[in-house]
Amino acid sequence: MPITKSAIRRAKRTQQQASVNRIRKGKYKSAIKEMAAYLAAGNAKKAKSFLPKFHSQLMKIAKTGVINKKTASRKISRITKRINNLKKK
Repeated sequence: MPITKSAIRRAKRTQQQASVNRIRKGKYKSAIKEMAAYLAAGNAKKAKSFLPKFHSQLMKIAKTGVINKKTASRKISRITKRINNLKKK
């Protein structure tokens, strides 16, 4: 248990930030799952319309540091490539 006043504040702040990060990670995972569902169903139209929102969500989460920016960019790139391949077929 923290004893000093500053340590108590820091522990409380860490706990609050951890819960915020859990929420952000949940949003990240749900966005990935939603896009994966569209791609699995072969629904290129819905995937294409969801792509800007997906991109926005991933980059918002990446800028806070929950996931790496390069990870977010890689996911966006690969999913965009899959959507374009779906449209060709």
